Amino acid sequence: MTMTQPAQRMNFTKAAPKVFKAMIALHAAATADLDPTLVELVQIRASQLNHCAYCLDMHTRDARAAGESEERIHLLSAWREAGLYTEKERAALDLTEAVTVLTDGFVPDAVYERAARHFGEEELAHLIALIFTINSWNRIAVTTRKVPGTQ
Repeated sequence: MTMTQPAQRMNFTKAAPKVFKAMIALHAAATADLDPTLVELVQIRASQLNHCAYCLDMHTRDARAAGESEERIHLLSAWREAGLYTEKERAALDLTEAVTVLTDGFVPDAVYERAARHFGEEELAHLIALIFTINSWNRIAVTTRKVPGTQ
């Protein structure tokens, strides 16, 4: 069976260079004080939920480069059942899902409180920024049909 990739709609980087640079700066600020492996797990999970093939491709590669195991990458979509993630990672993944999906329009108190138990206020603020940043990247890539494996 031959599958074809839909054509990319635009090169967002060239069409909106100031916005792209601002996104890069936002991402750098959000991730500055977070564990690189946790950053990749959060970015992969949000990208799974948003069906962003471009970001999934990029962040699974980046996770491997940061030392993440194939097993944990492959089982991330079933992180609750897998038993391979620390309590802190599980809290971050739970918050990632709540912020990404916004079920009923809000993040449940229990999810936020769980994350707050594992992250100090500044680190939690950076985690929240990471989550909304990857969601923005996902929406850019999905809308413009960014092709996985390209720059």
